[in-house]
Amino acid sequence: MLMNEVIKDLKKVLSSDNVLEKLEERYAYAQDASNTFVSLPDVVVFAQTIKQVQQIVHIANKYSIPIICRGAGTNTVGACVAEHGGIILNFSKMNKIIEINKDNMTAKVEPGVIVGDLQNEVEKLGLYYPPDPSNLKVSTIGGSIAQNSAGARTFKYGSTKDYVIDMLIVTANGEILRTGSNTIKNATGYNLGSLFIGSEGTLGIVVEATLKLIPKPQCSKVIMAYFDSIDDTVNAVTSIIEQQISPATLDFMDKNVLKTIEQFYPIGLLTDKEAALIIEIDGYQSSIEEQKNTITNVLRHCNSSAIQYSATQKEADRIWQARRSSMAACAKLKPTVTTDDVIVPRENLPQLIKGINDICNKYNLTVCMVGHIGDGSIHPQIPIDFEKEYQNYKSAKSEIYDLTIKLGGIISAEHGIGREKREYISKVVNATALNYMREIKKIFDPNNILNPYKIF
Repeated sequence: MLMNEVIKDLKKVLSSDNVLEKLEERYAYAQDASNTFVSLPDVVVFAQTIKQVQQIVHIANKYSIPIICRGAGTNTVGACVAEHGGIILNFSKMNKIIEINKDNMTAKVEPGVIVGDLQNEVEKLGLYYPPDPSNLKVSTIGGSIAQNSAGARTFKYGSTKDYVIDMLIVTANGEILRTGSNTIKNATGYNLGSLFIGSEGTLGIVVEATLKLIPKPQCSKVIMAYFDSIDDTVNAVTSIIEQQISPATLDFMDKNVLKTIEQFYPIGLLTDKEAALIIEIDGYQSSIEEQKNTITNVLRHCNSSAIQYSATQKEADRIWQARRSSMAACAKLKPTVTTDDVIVPRENLPQLIKGINDICNKYNLTVCMVGHIGDGSIHPQIPIDFEKEYQNYKSAKSEIYDLTIKLGGIISAEHGIGREKREYISKVVNATALNYMREIKKIFDPNNILNPYKIF
């Protein structure tokens, strides 16, 4: 059989323990956080060097089989499932922080480095890597680049794309492509890096990244503000920004999330409120109290019905742990939990939130909403019984996208497209742009072996 030949060649360039071919081993890599089983990969391999990645690509080309890159598998759109079989290329063993340069404020890393681990290491030196996907304790730099991950701090600090200044890419024919330089500014030729960030592994394989760092804020404080209406919640965000304050985070939890988290991970959230804001302020110690007082006055003016403050870092961490556990809490309600990441201009958030609730009520679905409300980004988390409620969920999902588009938004803010959203991409990306994307894919991957048929 063909795969016997493929595996034989793979074992010539990789040690046997870095090639998984048993059914149970392959099954473990058949899904990601989208909770969708499509098909099994034919083989799972672990690369430890750039040269090995190149050799794996040459083998894939030789036999015309797909390569699907995988970090921690935490993406929620089916971006790293082996939809058409092939090779799962796992980067968990390419996990070295190669260099942290304090003078240049940069970090050079392999793709399997965990985001949270990198943050901890650079903070020891007084530096800061702001992107913070909710699953940062397990999600990888390579995966973050593939999906252009963002997180709660995007409002103030931006997303992954704003911190990648250089990458080494293994192309579809096994060559090495460098996208940038070791300098913060670069106006030399086309910005190739922007093509690969967010491309979900369809154009090339990231094997090394150089990341920009910034000085670590001196201190921070978390404010929890509760509201009895969605309109007041959104108005408070706008009013805070009008005070020329830029909080590190402006995050949102609706009533169902507050109840669900408190049911399974109780920390004392007020479950009788319609919504809550998590506002984190940071900067110099001397500025924190002034920011806190200004924001408190705004919150009271905007009818906040309760305000709480973190007195210690431990209290702040508990609040964020609750927020980050929202999906895990929702997963306890039904056998499967789905999550999305629609985004609209902030002024249209009340209509979006109310509309999503109406749509889910129409289809008898429970929805728990969190989001980075400072950006206009909402994550509807919908727990379902897959056998009984999947069709209702599919109908609701389509209507949520239509509502998002009607309100001037797009269907993915930070999760990507993968296989889960590709049938909807033509609703928000015009035909001319899609045609250019397809042509770019052909140029970089003429044999269509890199994560084929994802995105479009």
